[in-house]
Amino acid sequence: MSDLRQSFLRYLAQTSPAPVGLEVVRAEGSWLYTADGRRYLDMIAGIGVSALGHGHPAVLDAIARQARRYLHVMVYGEYVIESQVRLAERLAGLLPAPLDCVYFTNSGAEAIEGALKTARKHTRRSRFVAFDGAYHGDTMAALALMGNPAFRAPFEPLPGPVSHLPYDDAAALEAIDSTVAAVVVEPVQAEGGVRIPSAGFMRALRERCDRVGAMLVYDEVLTGLGRTGRLFAMEQFGLVPDLVVMAKALGGGLPLGAFCGSERLIGELARDPPLGHITTFGGHPLSCAAGLAALEVIVSERLWERANALGEELAHGMQRHAGAEIEAVRAIGALIGIEFGSAEAAQAFVRESLVRGVIINWTLNSDRVVRLAPPLNMGPAAVEFGLQMMAEALEASRAIGKLIG
Repeated sequence: MSDLRQSFLRYLAQTSPAPVGLEVVRAEGSWLYTADGRRYLDMIAGIGVSALGHGHPAVLDAIARQARRYLHVMVYGEYVIESQVRLAERLAGLLPAPLDCVYFTNSGAEAIEGALKTARKHTRRSRFVAFDGAYHGDTMAALALMGNPAFRAPFEPLPGPVSHLPYDDAAALEAIDSTVAAVVVEPVQAEGGVRIPSAGFMRALRERCDRVGAMLVYDEVLTGLGRTGRLFAMEQFGLVPDLVVMAKALGGGLPLGAFCGSERLIGELARDPPLGHITTFGGHPLSCAAGLAALEVIVSERLWERANALGEELAHGMQRHAGAEIEAVRAIGALIGIEFGSAEAAQAFVRESLVRGVIINWTLNSDRVVRLAPPLNMGPAAVEFGLQMMAEALEASRAIGKLIG
C-alpha cells in the first residue's frame, strides 16, 4: 500500500466502508490515469461535472487567464466581477423567459437551499413538496427533500414540513394545496434510477402549482447543460418553472451552482432585510470563468445533439448484450439507466466494469439501476472500448452469479 493511500485512509473522511481508492495522477479527455499505470474510461464524467471531459483546452485557458487577474475578492453581488457577470448574462440569454436573473452558489445543494428560502420569502408559506426517489443534495434542508427515507432517518428531525408524493403520478398532485410554498422536482430523476416522467405528469404539475399559488422549482443540477439531449431538460416538456437550480457541469470542472428566476423574484432576497441571502465563495471568479468557457463550447458545438447520438449508441449497445439479469435500459440524451433484477447483479456489473477499466456507478436511491453519464463529447473509440468492456463485465458477472447460485 502506498504512503499516499495510507494517508488517504487515515486522515481523509471516508464516505463509504470500501472506497474505490483509485489514485489518480492525471486526467485527459474521457480518461483517468492512475499511479499503478492503468487508465480508466470515465463513464460518469465525475458524476456529471466533467461534461467536456477532463482538461478541455478552452476551460484550462479561461482558468489560467482569470488566475492571472485575481482570485477571490468579494462575490455576492456587491462587486462587479467580469466572469460572474458574463456567465449570468449568457445563462439569462439561454434560459426561457422569465428566468433572467442568476444567483450563484458553491454547489447544487446550496442552490436548493437558496431556492427554498426564495419560495418561503415570496409566498409566506412553510410547506414543501418533493417526490419519492428524489435527490436534491445532503445539506439539512436539501436532505429533507430526499425521496429515500433510509437516508433521511439518521438525521431526523429535518427542516420542514415536507411532503413526499409518488413521482410521475398525476393523481397524487391533488395533495399540493395553498399551504405549499414550493414543489421541487427533477425533470428526470437521476439518483432515482433514471426515471423519465410523462409529459402529462409534468404539465399537470405546472397547472396544479399555478392553481394553488405554489412555486415550481426544477432541479437541473445533473440534467442541465446538454445532458438530456436539450440544453435544459425543461425543454423536453415545453414548460418553464418559477426557479431552476443548476450545478455540476455549470462550473466546467470547478465548484459552482446557481438558482435562477425572474429579476422580480430573485430581487426579493435583497430587501427586508438586505443581505438576507449571501455567500462567501459562491460565484467565485475562477469557477465562473471556467463555467463560461465550458458553456460556450457546449453551445457552439451543440453538444446536446451529440448527447442524443451518444446515448442512443450506448443504450443500443447495452441492449444487444443484455440478458435475463437486465430488466430495462432507459436513455434520455447521454443519461442512461440500466436496471438489473437485483442490487447484487448491479453491484457485480459495476465491480467487473471497473476491473476492466470502465468507471460506472449504481444510483443512490435505486440500487438496482446502474447509471451511465459520460462526457458529452466522448469519441467513437472510447465508446467502442466502453461497450466492449461492459459486455465482458456482464459475462463475468453472470458467471459469478451462477457460481453463487
